[in-house]
Amino acid sequence: MAAIKGSKEQKYDRQLRLWGDHGQEALENAHVCLINATATGTEILKNLVLPGIGAFTIVDGHTVAGEDVGNNFFLSSNSIGKNRAQAATELLQELNSDVSGNFVEESPDKLLDNDPEFFHRFTIVIGVQLPESTCLRLGSVLWSASVPFLVCKTYGLIGYMRLVVQEHTVIESHPDNALEDLRLDQPFDEFKNHINSYDLTSMEKKDHSHTPWIIIVAKYLDRWLSEHDCQPPKNYKEKETFRQMIREGIMKNENGVPEDEENFDEAIKNVNTALNPTKISRAIEELFSSGQCNNITAQSSSFWVMLRAVKEFVHNEGNGSLPVRGTIPDMIADSQKFINLQNVYREKALQDAAAVSKHVESLLQSVGKPVESISEKDIKLFCKNAAFLRVVCCRSLAEEYHVDSVNKDEITSCMDSPDSEMVFYLMLRAVDRFYQLHSRYPGVYNYQVEEDISKLKLCVNSLLQEYNLNVNIKDDYIHEFCRYGAAEPHTVSAFLGGSAAQEAIKIISHQFVPFNNTFIYNAMSQTSATFQL
Repeated sequence: MAAIKGSKEQKYDRQLRLWGDHGQEALENAHVCLINATATGTEILKNLVLPGIGAFTIVDGHTVAGEDVGNNFFLSSNSIGKNRAQAATELLQELNSDVSGNFVEESPDKLLDNDPEFFHRFTIVIGVQLPESTCLRLGSVLWSASVPFLVCKTYGLIGYMRLVVQEHTVIESHPDNALEDLRLDQPFDEFKNHINSYDLTSMEKKDHSHTPWIIIVAKYLDRWLSEHDCQPPKNYKEKETFRQMIREGIMKNENGVPEDEENFDEAIKNVNTALNPTKISRAIEELFSSGQCNNITAQSSSFWVMLRAVKEFVHNEGNGSLPVRGTIPDMIADSQKFINLQNVYREKALQDAAAVSKHVESLLQSVGKPVESISEKDIKLFCKNAAFLRVVCCRSLAEEYHVDSVNKDEITSCMDSPDSEMVFYLMLRAVDRFYQLHSRYPGVYNYQVEEDISKLKLCVNSLLQEYNLNVNIKDDYIHEFCRYGAAEPHTVSAFLGGSAAQEAIKIISHQFVPFNNTFIYNAMSQTSATFQL
């Protein structure tokens, strides 16, 4: 068993550093459904098979044709005439022996007719190059079953993704540039005692130059507060005065010249971040006041139960603050001093997590659920990330497409700039309309390009009219989309494949924040945009 674990750690070393053992475990327990093994579809799956998803199932009723082989690395000339799902599954499985591959030789429409519950079993369903009618049908089935749905399309030099998920909770959002949770403005008792155990004035040089900067700032902050009516440095001038106060604390040699003490330099450099007030962000306050947090039932997910427990903690033991995170940044200090300081924070974090755990227990008991249904490990992780929790709620496809609930404001404001990526969204919708009318895409054959321009223009105008959109789409874009002829160039497919796989991993692992809800990639200008539609 240890040998298997060791080989896995070697194999997945880099990604384990990104999402940890628990993220990898979520990945290995996931079953992903891909509809249509086109170039885009197989690129998405390639990027999920390599990091080790547990299983995938390809649903595709198409037979491999010559044009498929031309843009899809997971089909060969020997595949021509075979079912596309089967041919792609065979080659994708070669990428990773840990992954189980399955295929269904049927169209999604047929499955929706005969066995719509087939799709309920998956962790996420990824639909590629689907016509609008299939998308809406499948979207409705998955929405009612709370299964995340990722729609992807490569159309010429345009990539499109739409995430459809009712509620997606994120505990580890991994924010960029997150501030440390040091509590210098609200030191807890154990931290106060630890600060008081240091006396900077009577220290030897070696100890003085290896005292952690957090202690230095805390010491001088105490002095500042006693001299300034308990008010911390607030503006630039006061912070500069405070930095000077610390600077004057650097030891001097016998000639009165300041010694080279890097820990004091660190303290001066970190004044701004260290003095950030400890407060609960608006995003977390909004989650605290949400219905899901305040009305815990037997159906509530563990996320909402733990969030309510943290809210109870804030109002009781936390005295208005979230649980202590329990980590400190790396800094110049001798090992023992650093470890001692680290332990102060770590012990406090464990105490806070234990208090939250008590609240979790009583909440679970109140709704008749076993207390062991949420583990201590999960509660500790939740407390550590309590400041960065996120919930993503997308609109359904039905809401986006319905005349009464279409997001006209977003479309109109973006189209103030006629070359905004929004124009590609409208063009893709018009192309879908063209397909509904003619059972083919515009400009698929060269001789059709010219005659299809006027037909596509009619589709564009009817779309804008139906939604009462007072926007202008340049003829250039209509011409361009007819020239694309629904081609799926591999370069665009590969980019979209990487992007979609990344979003799927976010959904599966409940780590990092997925986009909400529409993503457009323009390969002509190498630009992209996200819209809430």
